[in-house]
Amino acid sequence: MAKVGIVMGSDSDMPVMAKAADVLEQLGIEFEMTIISAHREPDVFFEYAKSAEERGFKVIIAGAGMAAHLPGMCAAIFPMPVIGVPMHTTSLGGRDSLYSIVQMPSGIPVATVAINGGANAALLAAKILAVSDGGLLQKLKDYSRELKEQVQAKDAKLKEAGYKNYTK
Repeated sequence: MAKVGIVMGSDSDMPVMAKAADVLEQLGIEFEMTIISAHREPDVFFEYAKSAEERGFKVIIAGAGMAAHLPGMCAAIFPMPVIGVPMHTTSLGGRDSLYSIVQMPSGIPVATVAINGGANAALLAAKILAVSDGGLLQKLKDYSRELKEQVQAKDAKLKEAGYKNYTK
C-alpha cells in the first residue's frame, strides 16, 4: 500500500515531481503518482483527496504552478500532512506558485519547499514517516552521511587539484 501520494496538476510538472519519486524509491518508500487538475476535473480531484487516507497515504506531495490550488485543496480535505511543491512558471518565475501555496489560511497548513523542490519534498515526507519507522530513520541518517561524504570528496579534490584545475 502506498504511503505517499504524489500529485501534480499537469504533466509539465513531471521533471520536478519525478525527483520526488526518485528519492522515495531510493529510500524504499511506496508511493503512487497521479496527474489531476483541481480546476479542470474537480470531481476527480475531490475523490482523490477524500479517498487518500483510506488508500493508506500518510503524506501527500502536491506540485502546482501558477494559481497553485492543488496543495491547499489537498490540505483542506486530507487530514494528514501535505507538502506543496511550487513550480517555476514563465510569467513570474514561480513566485506566484510559491505565494499561493505558502499563504494558506489559519487551520489549513501546507508544508512548502522551494520552487521546483521535488527532492526536498520527498525527504520531508520521509522525515515525517520516520517519526514512527526506525528503519526509515536509519536510511535517512545514511543518506545524510552520504551527502557529507560527497562534500568531503569534493573538498579533497579541490585541495589536490587547486581551484584553477578543479573543473578540468
